[in-house]
Amino acid sequence: MRKIALITGATSGIGKETAKRLAKDGFDLIVTGRRKERLGELKDEIIKDNLHTDVLTLSFDIRIYSEVEANLKGLSGKWKNVDVLINNAGLAVGLNPIHEGVREDWERMIDTNIKGLLYVTRLISPQMVERKSGHIINIASIAGKEVYPNGNVYCATKHAVDAISKGTRMDLINYGIKVTQICPGFAETEFSLVRFKGDKDRADKVYDGFVPLLAEDIADAIAYAVNAPDHVDIQDMLIMPKAQASATIFHKE
Repeated sequence: MRKIALITGATSGIGKETAKRLAKDGFDLIVTGRRKERLGELKDEIIKDNLHTDVLTLSFDIRIYSEVEANLKGLSGKWKNVDVLINNAGLAVGLNPIHEGVREDWERMIDTNIKGLLYVTRLISPQMVERKSGHIINIASIAGKEVYPNGNVYCATKHAVDAISKGTRMDLINYGIKVTQICPGFAETEFSLVRFKGDKDRADKVYDGFVPLLAEDIADAIAYAVNAPDHVDIQDMLIMPKAQASATIFHKE
């Protein structure tokens, strides 16, 4: 029987590449995101390359519990038996010191990175508990390990993901459920474009002078954790570009 993976934030970047990778590894997929058209394009691409893969697309805003509940609580048939949950949806918005912070940016990050992750986990994990089997993967960040200037609230949300991951592992250990946290450093996705609110020139300069991670690199790490033997739980993985030593230290050419 083919396993099922549910991936949030699958319309771009890490989520999209993870969906494509897990399809190749024999998973059927539930892919979610706000951009319905992109989900459809991803489904078509996956099925074209992997004829035996089933893909269910669900378009909703992870920040709104009623939408999350309406889409996930009603899963039926084989789709209600999610084997792997990948909480990938997340973002950074703005890069302001605390005294110049934008409240709307704070709320968007908190609602997506913390509350959205909790909403999805709360709705999917009971079925894993019932079956005494499952794997939850939370995409965190180097920002959940360190704090850097002007990253105040974003770093706080990713530190929360770190704490939630540890707590979830403790809560679910008696049910045979694995919990993995994957923490990327600088990865060239839509991350900086979102952080700088569509300013492409500013976003592109973030990656000047060094080779950043690619979304495919993180998808490979997720696949490694997911495909590990049943007795092996990759609990915490920090992945950086070769040119990055910490959240703020780089070697640039």
